Amino acid sequence: MQGPLRRILIVFAALCCGVQGAAAQNSDVPYWASLSSPEVNMRVGPSERFAIAWVYQREGLPVKVIRLQQGWRLIEEPDGTRGWVFNQLLSRQRTAIVTGDGVTPIRELPEAGSALRWNVEAGVIGLLGACEERWCEFDVDGHRGWIARDRLWGAGEP
Repeated sequence: MQGPLRRILIVFAALCCGVQGAAAQNSDVPYWASLSSPEVNMRVGPSERFAIAWVYQREGLPVKVIRLQQGWRLIEEPDGTRGWVFNQLLSRQRTAIVTGDGVTPIRELPEAGSALRWNVEAGVIGLLGACEERWCEFDVDGHRGWIARDRLWGAGEP
């Protein structure tokens, strides 16, 4: 009796995982993600058969997922470039990248007159925390503070 019961449980588990995988394929797009590996290939199509268009070497880079196809995600990066990345190389961890010219102040509180903690340059990537109307919490390697929302790509609605 243990053999048939075990097979039934295995089939049941496989069906549950299949349903969960199908549900993940149907996530609402667009959504924010980030690169979860130190090296990620962007391809011109949704398969390893397609040529590599770019090799990212920026773990944590925020990307916008705009389309899903059988384990692949069509992403858009901060400069507008689009390409396909294998889903397992993406994370739902919210990150953001500093944009604009010059340095951007990181403040102690979410207000312009708050104490300056430090300045960051364009291109710095950090973990994105809560965002208010004009400010977002930003964490760069454990250094936390508030940054103007309009200086971040990856904050707000995708």
